[in-house]
Amino acid sequence: MNHSASPSTPPRRTPRIVLASLVVLCLASAAFGLRRPLMMSAPRCLTGRWHGCYDTENGVVLMMLVGLPLAALVVWALALRRRATGVTSAGRMSLAEVGMIYGTVPMVWLTLMPGPGAGVVPGRVSLVPLRDLVTMGPLGVGGNLLIFAALGFFAPMRFAALASVPRILALGAGCSVLVETAQYVLRLDRVSSVDDVLVNAAGAVLAGLASRRGWRSAAEVPSDQPRPAPASAG
Repeated sequence: MNHSASPSTPPRRTPRIVLASLVVLCLASAAFGLRRPLMMSAPRCLTGRWHGCYDTENGVVLMMLVGLPLAALVVWALALRRRATGVTSAGRMSLAEVGMIYGTVPMVWLTLMPGPGAGVVPGRVSLVPLRDLVTMGPLGVGGNLLIFAALGFFAPMRFAALASVPRILALGAGCSVLVETAQYVLRLDRVSSVDDVLVNAAGAVLAGLASRRGWRSAAEVPSDQPRPAPASAG
């Protein structure tokens, strides 16, 4: 009997539980702090009205919070289907896919909301770095950091090719450039600023660093495929 064999390593669930708890706590704190402006949009949102809900920041944020249980259900269903076919890391892959979509699309929608002079005021561009940063204020900086934070957090957990800081930076900057270009081309009465790109990319990188322990390595790529059934003897 080999007494020197080390005991099996317990599953590393504690960091995930702590991270999930922190996310829930942050969302709950944000919802509590913004409860009054969010509830102003509730009557229109709950009756399915577009105007006053999906064309307002409060309405979009409210519906994003309301839809969290549905997003969690989609994660569970995807993970269950993958586990049934023998795919490893099914839970992480499903969470990453839903998270980067659900956490990014509403934020991009907010940035593409037209201003009061949309279609009339010509597009404006600000290409001097750091000039607009001082006028954003804490709320503006925080909002710009969050736009691609979910993408930076979850994308390297899903795709091994994105599991590095330079690539997350390039992803965040590239997506931000597309958004700023759309604001200019569509004449949304918004300023297409290089500072927005810088802060958006920084938010993606910071969020990516927060999920670094869950980044996917190149060695895990084959886990996308179902594990083959063992060949029958004889």
